[in-house]
Amino acid sequence: MSSLAWPRPGWAGRALGVQLCRQAAGTEGPKIWDRCGRPLLHLPPTPQPASPCPACPVAARCLQAGPRTEAGSCAPAAASPALTRPRPSRSGRGAGMASGGPGGGQGGAAGKVRRGVPCALGRARLGSLRSHQCVLLLAGLLAVCAFYYMGSCRETFSSATRRLKESRAGGTSGPAPAPASDAPLAPEAKAKPADGLSAGAAELDYHVLMMFTKADRSPALQAKGRTALCSLLSLAKLDEQEVLNVHFVSEEASKEIAKNLLRELLPGVTFKYKVIFHDVGVLTEKLFPVVEAMQKHFSAGSGTYYGDSIFFLSIAMHQIMPKEISRIIQLDLDLKHKTNIRELFEEFDNFPAGAVIGIAREMQPVYRHTFWQFRRENPQTRVGDPPPDGLPGFNSGVMLLNLDAMRQSALYQQLLEPAALQQLTEKYRFQGHLGDQDFFTVVGMEHPELFHVLDCTWNRQLCTWWRDHGYGDVFDAYFRCEGHVRIFHGNCNTPIPED
Repeated sequence: MSSLAWPRPGWAGRALGVQLCRQAAGTEGPKIWDRCGRPLLHLPPTPQPASPCPACPVAARCLQAGPRTEAGSCAPAAASPALTRPRPSRSGRGAGMASGGPGGGQGGAAGKVRRGVPCALGRARLGSLRSHQCVLLLAGLLAVCAFYYMGSCRETFSSATRRLKESRAGGTSGPAPAPASDAPLAPEAKAKPADGLSAGAAELDYHVLMMFTKADRSPALQAKGRTALCSLLSLAKLDEQEVLNVHFVSEEASKEIAKNLLRELLPGVTFKYKVIFHDVGVLTEKLFPVVEAMQKHFSAGSGTYYGDSIFFLSIAMHQIMPKEISRIIQLDLDLKHKTNIRELFEEFDNFPAGAVIGIAREMQPVYRHTFWQFRRENPQTRVGDPPPDGLPGFNSGVMLLNLDAMRQSALYQQLLEPAALQQLTEKYRFQGHLGDQDFFTVVGMEHPELFHVLDCTWNRQLCTWWRDHGYGDVFDAYFRCEGHVRIFHGNCNTPIPED
């Protein structure tokens, strides 16, 4: 291959020889081709005095293309097999010069004769062509650099780089958030003592947990999750040494939806956080031996909404979570937070001695209905009556679980035994259908010392179903809640008031 120009792929030796001969003769300027064989640049021919193709390495290609005429031009002729694959030559001499043999013809012999003849004119033209090529190559490189680094509007960054620049330009001075972790049941990096402080450090961890399952089948559930997460994260304010650990219980499809929500919402927070996903299938397998006996008392049967073992997670949370986690708040997904979640954690400090769970009262006469048989047999009972003097039962939309206290309470451990559950449900003639909420309600009737009752403003339930189903005369006594609402609970798909 000649160093005068880059040959187009697939060209035969004849076409190459003719082209280079014309360049050497000055009848056609040199061309530069791209890798696909398309001409990129074509220089106009340099005026030269009329001269036949001299005996030089360039003109020798004419002999490969055809016999030289008397006028000095190169007559076309059939390409020989020796010219179809020209060999590269460092010296710039024609690779198309055949060395005789079959099909070589007289062109090959002539090439041998003229190969050794000096040609000052050819060498000068060769140098000129090389200079032109160097200039063109340099200009092309400069154009490419200008395109990529300057661009039409001087904005040719990749999307990732642009996002980085924007985040740095508009970022806050707060601490950088920790990356989300996909590991289910991931323990914290260091063991924490009972007070929640990191060993050897001044870091305090707060843990919240949400159930986020089957979200891929329910756009409404996704919308609830967005409202709950957005309100929680936007109002949360933590000190520099405090970390909010957000736990999700999900299957794979819902986990991806939750991740997308977090990617959208987390960049705006100014406090440290961690995200931990727990596989719902793994947790269900661990829970089943603990809660199997409960399901017949506190669910409407297999296949119903609360029939899954996962809806009893809070009852056995102290056995499922790592022992390094001493306290956790479990939140329903149909909530809207109106205050800093940090304030809710302060309620742990108000637990009386022996209490293991903080929970708000049910704000509908649902347990007035469920305990109907016990109430008929015990007409003086407070079971199922409205507050402030009655025992309306509990609502599990917001729960503060003191896991260390649950682990250490012999009474609580005893109440998890099937025999104890059987005794309680028989005494109160109870058959429920609301999962863990039913368990805490029945236990609370017998052992109220295990519970710290949250103010209704921490779980302001909005459902009014029972008002229209036989209890309209007493409904307001249950539904009344005075004070500034700190968490709205849109239970039974009730819309939450807009801000």
